Amino acid sequence: MSTITTQKWLMERRHALKGIGISMALPMLQCMRPLRAAEKIKQPKRSVFIYLPNGVNTNDYEIRKAGSEYELSRILSPLQKQRANITPISGLYHPNSFGIAHKATNTWLTGAKYGPTDRNTISVDQLIAGVSGPDTRFPSLELSNQGHRLAVSADGVQLPAEKNPSVVFKELFTEPEGGIDKQRRKLSRKESMLDLVLDDAKSLSNKLDKEDRGRLDQYLTAVREVEIRTRRAESWLETPRPKIDSSIASKLNRNVPLEKLGDYLRTMYDIIVLAFETDMTRVVTFNTGNEGTGPAVPEIGVKRDRHSLSHHNGNKEALEQLTKSDEFNMLQFSYFLDRLSEINDGEGKLIDTTVALYGSGLSYGNSHGTTSLPLVLAGGSGLGMKHGSHVDYNRQVKGFGGYGQGIGVYHSPVNSKAHFSNLLLTMAQKMGVETDAFSDSNGVISEILA
Repeated sequence: MSTITTQKWLMERRHALKGIGISMALPMLQCMRPLRAAEKIKQPKRSVFIYLPNGVNTNDYEIRKAGSEYELSRILSPLQKQRANITPISGLYHPNSFGIAHKATNTWLTGAKYGPTDRNTISVDQLIAGVSGPDTRFPSLELSNQGHRLAVSADGVQLPAEKNPSVVFKELFTEPEGGIDKQRRKLSRKESMLDLVLDDAKSLSNKLDKEDRGRLDQYLTAVREVEIRTRRAESWLETPRPKIDSSIASKLNRNVPLEKLGDYLRTMYDIIVLAFETDMTRVVTFNTGNEGTGPAVPEIGVKRDRHSLSHHNGNKEALEQLTKSDEFNMLQFSYFLDRLSEINDGEGKLIDTTVALYGSGLSYGNSHGTTSLPLVLAGGSGLGMKHGSHVDYNRQVKGFGGYGQGIGVYHSPVNSKAHFSNLLLTMAQKMGVETDAFSDSNGVISEILA
C-alpha cells in the first residue's frame, strides 16, 4: 500500500522542477509507473550507514565458518530471514584509526588518523552525497539518538544530527507554516545574519594568534556549511513536499522516548524508508547511541547502558545482558531490511537499490579493541552487490588460530591488508563516486561484487 496520498503531488512536483530549471529523477515508486511508462529514468542509488556503539559481545557474535555455508551466530540470528540480502564481514580495521577507541564514532566513516593535532577528513556518506545530492531536496540526512555524529564535511567538521523523530518527519514532509513567502523571508534573514558573522570574523582574524585563528577557522567552516544548506533550502521552496497518508503521518510524526528503544528505532527506520521511497534524500547516517553511554533496553529487562555492559570485566551476567542488547538491536536492523524488502521500487524492491552498512568502530568494548570490527553489509543487489556468504579476512591468513585465541584478535590486526576503508571505497564506487581510493584504502572488497 502506498504511503503517498495521491499522484497529484507527483505531477505538480514534476512541473515545478521543470519550471525552475532543475532536472531531477523522480523516485521509482509503484504508484508512478503509469506516469513513467514511456520514459527511461536513471535508477536512484541509496546508501545508509548505521552505527552500534561499544562493539558487541564477541563470544556470541563471531561466525565460526567463512563462505556460503556459514551459520549465523546468536547475535546475528535475527537476520536469518534476510540471509540472501546480507554479507557479514569479519577482520576489517582502520589502520589510520588503530587504537583510537574514544574517536571510534568520529572516524568510523572517515578512516582519518584524527589525533590531538589532526583534523578529521570527509566521511564516505558526504562523498556519496556530493554525487546524489543535487537530485534530492536533502543531499543527506543525519540522525543520532544521543547526539554523537557520524557525518563529516569536506572541511573536517561534524555535521549536526537530529534525534527527535517528530522533528525529522516535519522537516522532510511538512510544509512550513505561513507559506512560501514567509519561509523565504526567514531564510533571507538567516543569510543576512550569516553574512554579518562572516564579515565580523574576517576583521577579527587579523588580531588573533595562530592557535586562535585555527579555532576561528573551524567555527567559520561550520558557519559556511549552514550557509550552503540555507541557500539550498531556498532553491527548493517552490517544490511541494509529498503528501503522506494521514495514518502513516500519525505513526511517524511523534516524539518517541529512548526508554522505548524498540519503538524509537523502528520509527526512525520507517522514516528513513519513507525518505528513500519519496526520494527526499538518498544518503542517511544513523548513530544509534553514544560511545560513552549507549541506550539501555528496559523493555527486555536490560536496564544498564551499553557502555557499562561492554566494560564487563568478564562478568557473566553483564555479558549475557550485552548479548541481549546486541540481539535486540540486530532485530531492529532486521525490521529495517524487512521494510525495504516490502516497498516497490521500479522493477524490484527498495532493498535492491539501497546499500546498508551496519556496524561499529569498536569490536571488544571491554578493553577498547578496534580490530576485527563487527560489520554487516546488506542490500544493493540491483546495484551490483553480491550476498549470501560470510567474508572473513582473518581466515584468509595462513595459520590463523581462530577466535578462541581471545581478545588479541580485537587488538592486533590478523590481516594487515584488510582495511575497513576498502569496504567504504567499494560502497562509494557503487553509489557513483568516481574514485580509486578513499582514506587508507588499498583496494576494493571483490567478494561482494556481482
